[in-house]
Amino acid sequence: MKFSLNPITAKKLRRFRQIRRGFVSFTILAVLIGLSLIAEVLVNSRALIVRFEGKWYFPTYGAIIPGRTFGLDYDYATNFRELQARLEKEPERGWVLMPPVPYDPIENCYPGEFFRPRAPSFAERHFLGTDQLNRDVLARVVYGFRNALIFAGCYIVLTYLIGVSLGCSMGYFGGRLDLFGQRLIEIWSQVPFFFVVIIVASIVSGLGGMNLGWLLGVVVLFSWTSITWYMRSVTYKEKARDYVHAAEVIGAGNTRIIFSHVLPNVISTLVTFAPFSVAAAISALTALDFLGYGLPPPTPSWGELLRQGTSNLSAPWIVASAFGALMLVLVLVTFIGEAVREAFDPKKFTIYR
Repeated sequence: MKFSLNPITAKKLRRFRQIRRGFVSFTILAVLIGLSLIAEVLVNSRALIVRFEGKWYFPTYGAIIPGRTFGLDYDYATNFRELQARLEKEPERGWVLMPPVPYDPIENCYPGEFFRPRAPSFAERHFLGTDQLNRDVLARVVYGFRNALIFAGCYIVLTYLIGVSLGCSMGYFGGRLDLFGQRLIEIWSQVPFFFVVIIVASIVSGLGGMNLGWLLGVVVLFSWTSITWYMRSVTYKEKARDYVHAAEVIGAGNTRIIFSHVLPNVISTLVTFAPFSVAAAISALTALDFLGYGLPPPTPSWGELLRQGTSNLSAPWIVASAFGALMLVLVLVTFIGEAVREAFDPKKFTIYR
């Protein structure tokens, strides 16, 4: 069975590829996302491959290997940088292949020394330096990016699930459901977002602290209204189309009409909102982390790096790294959103005869 796109969808994708700025931005962002998915191979304190006394070890995605396995005098997790330095002096016993950045995002790279930021050093493989707690900045930027992507992905799924479901129901069925939904949205939109975040953070601090689930729930709780308004409007408009009346005449049920006729005709516009929703989610997460109401320490996050950098301007590489990464991703996402909106715009490419 050969897969083929709808001709209209294929035409929209061709228009998107012709918008060079958006397509190049999409390619760059896709590469960054792909690299973040295999971040352990690039940024990690665990070795990629260890060859020791005739045996092969692959510690990156495996279980913790105690130091005594490699002849070290401790039973806790192996320090592979130490093992690498030792085997370089005894090459007949084996060798160690480390990632390009051999540091974890939460580890103290200089145990036993004072906490102080260190400038970028290629010799030590701290390509963006270290932060105030001797943690590698590049490692925290990379894993902070992945946490932001996970947050943004879950954010889009939940907000679209709530907004599309409620908005379609309001626009299609109307009546009391529509009136109740409108009043609910109007009242809920007036609730101050940051006050609720502060209240929730103070409550959950005694329950283990804020985590990704709590934070995602609070942000989604205040983000579903806009997509609901939009879905209500477009569903109300599509309901009046002739094809919906024809489906009703032949006996199609409400579920079939909504999922087989209404949603496919508004899905292209929903796609145009997705990049801007990603930008909004990343910005919200960064802002909350910066204010101290986001992910709990020592979770890597760009907002926490920005807070460190602004409180210690004598180490400009901290704030520059986090700000540069944030701006790069937001610019790429914005260019993609503009290109998608232009390519999928029905008013610009539709000719009525």
